[in-house]
Amino acid sequence: MAKMIGMMRLGRDAELRYTEAGDPVARLSLAYNYGKADHTGRRPVTWVDASLWGKRAEALSPYLLKGTAHCFTLDEVHIETYESAKGPGHKLVGRVMDVELGARQEAAPATRTQQPQRQAPARPASDFSDMDSDIPF
Repeated sequence: MAKMIGMMRLGRDAELRYTEAGDPVARLSLAYNYGKADHTGRRPVTWVDASLWGKRAEALSPYLLKGTAHCFTLDEVHIETYESAKGPGHKLVGRVMDVELGARQEAAPATRTQQPQRQAPARPASDFSDMDSDIPF
C-alpha cells in the first residue's frame, strides 16, 4: 500500500458529514507542493482528495480550515478515474491516518471570542545563583 507524508495546505474547509450508520467522516482537499520552483518561485502542486474518519474527524474539523498547513500522513493512496462533463479524468485519493496541526493555530471557530490575550508573567532574569556548582563537564 502506498503512503504519503508531508506538509499540505487545505484548499477548502473540512466538510464534516455522517454515514447512514452514524460514523463521522470529514472530506478534505489537500494541496501538496513538490519538486523545484520555477522562475516565478512557485512549485508544482498535486491535489489530493482525502477523508478523515471517526471521532478525530469531529474533533479536528474546526481546525482544518482553508489555507492552513498541517502535516498529514495518508494511507491507501491511489488514483481514481471519473467521468465529468469535460470527459474522463483522474484524481489522487487517500485516507488520513495522522494529522499534526500547524504550529500557528487559532482557537476553533466555535470557541473564538473577542477576549483580550493574556500575557504570561515575566520571568526574572537568572543570575545563575540557583545552579549547582558541580557541573559534570
